[in-house]
Amino acid sequence: MKTIILAIGIILTLILVSSSSPSNFPTINNTAFGPGEYLKYRVSYGTMDAGEVVMMVKSTTVKGGGRELIHVEGTGKTLGGFNSFYKVVDKYESYLDKKSLTPWFFYRRVNEGGYKINQDYTFFQDRNTVSNGKKSFTVPAGIQDMISSFYYARTMNFTNMKAEKVFQFKCFMDDEIWTLKIKYVGDEIVKIKSGKYKCHKFVPIVQTGRVFKSEKDLNFWITADANKIPILVKAKIPVGYVKLHLTDYKGLKNDMTSKLPK
Repeated sequence: MKTIILAIGIILTLILVSSSSPSNFPTINNTAFGPGEYLKYRVSYGTMDAGEVVMMVKSTTVKGGGRELIHVEGTGKTLGGFNSFYKVVDKYESYLDKKSLTPWFFYRRVNEGGYKINQDYTFFQDRNTVSNGKKSFTVPAGIQDMISSFYYARTMNFTNMKAEKVFQFKCFMDDEIWTLKIKYVGDEIVKIKSGKYKCHKFVPIVQTGRVFKSEKDLNFWITADANKIPILVKAKIPVGYVKLHLTDYKGLKNDMTSKLPK
């Protein structure tokens, strides 16, 4: 079960990535999301419902470097019988610069079967450093965190993408800088319980020794509309398959034009 949850965490980080390397405090034209957005996902292991993931965007009075921020939050938990032998309650929070969509504060609270992780990071975007409270790290301009990357990348322009196009993105996780890469495969119609959607399909370019050994081990589909929402993720792991699919959404900034008639 621990391997499954680790895979889900990597999926959430890899869902979308960007090829840009912004300088300090760029102005990002965000037409994809805003405060009030709510996305709910169901995580399935084989034929069983294993967990639930909720992503939310909120307004906040918190400021970073004197700049206005927005609050994004991701929570995950196990469901049903999975709680009896490996209960998981995870929470990730990030406070993003309203204009540049770079993080200033990141909080991680993980409890997986009694194994706990508490991480607090302060991002000094004006100095290209990150502090965990005990140590400072030099990072590239525009560095993202585990949850901010999900939102920042949704502002990227995917118009007229060509198959085999590779995007890459730097993210600060577990006191390290990670370079994550994905490849655009093409457009497909995806059918899930909530309906049919026209989507962009991506696969990761995996690193040797990581959870996913092959590009075929992880596939994900993003709505081909202005919202750019992950609709479906399928992952092969050593003990089977994990699927994450959208079950509910509210407060979208744009109409869900990718959803097709029944």
